[in-house]
Amino acid sequence: MLLEIVSPEAKLFSAEVTSVTLPGVDGSFQILNNHAPIVSILGKGVVKITASTFAFAKEVVGKFTKLDDQNYTLTITSGTIEMKDNKVIILVD
Repeated sequence: MLLEIVSPEAKLFSAEVTSVTLPGVDGSFQILNNHAPIVSILGKGVVKITASTFAFAKEVVGKFTKLDDQNYTLTITSGTIEMKDNKVIILVD
């Protein structure tokens, strides 16, 4: 599925991913390929991205933390998510 993470300053990430785990306001949840459409508010926490390969722009690479070759995290204070037709868009603050 395609994941895009956008902040007010720039597009932070755009690539095919295996899964994304998000900090919902009522607890964390995970989105996988072919997930049902969803719109949700995100709380403060960590977005965990799992993919087979990663490529970050030089100006945003410092915002992400590498866990291993297939997992990176991004700490957010709040945001919203929309999942539809295997495309996940996360708007973060």
